[in-house]
Amino acid sequence: MDIYPQCAKCKIVYCVASPREEINENLLPSFCPMRNAEQAIRSAQVMYNDERVKKLYLVSSIIEKKAYEVVRGTLMPVYPRIREIIEFCKMIDAKKLGVAFCTGLHDEAARVTTVLEESGFTVLSVRCKCGAIDKTDLSIPREYKIRDPNKYEAACNPIAQAQILNEAGTDLNIIVGLCVGHDILFTMHSKAPVTTLIVKDRLLGHNPLIALYSNYHKNIIKP
Repeated sequence: MDIYPQCAKCKIVYCVASPREEINENLLPSFCPMRNAEQAIRSAQVMYNDERVKKLYLVSSIIEKKAYEVVRGTLMPVYPRIREIIEFCKMIDAKKLGVAFCTGLHDEAARVTTVLEESGFTVLSVRCKCGAIDKTDLSIPREYKIRDPNKYEAACNPIAQAQILNEAGTDLNIIVGLCVGHDILFTMHSKAPVTTLIVKDRLLGHNPLIALYSNYHKNIIKP
């Protein structure tokens, strides 16, 4: 691909406004994937015919539809994300759910587990520090320990979290606050589909969007 996609810089958003056959390609920005990555778009469309993909995608669209209702004449969202996850799991007939959580979000993980169990699911939860392995035993130089470099500091263990849930045969796994990078490793090694309920943001109370809108944080989001 000679020209990289830059959809975040598009001002017109033709793909939302009109179906493909009605769009004049000459009007598309030079960086638009509909000009430069047509083959990728076509091949992706074929992949939605896979039965497993088709089921997940259909349910995703149904959940998206159900998340809105017309309230006093206005289309408004009516479900929080946890409710969307519950509805999604029911529709794909998932019965055994895994919760991979950061130890710093123990309370949140406990609340999530209770809500899911009350909704009829069998819920397994695995803490990030499971295994009680010192960071140096996972090839992390001791100077990268957060506290005393000469004392035991439990390593996050996202691969073990995934393996444990794999062995338990979960139908879907939910991330609750895993660190950046650890969430990637967990997702890479999970056999079950993975969704995220909570992303970790230590400074902003796990609401990273604040940094994009607040003048108070504009000077700390750049290295």
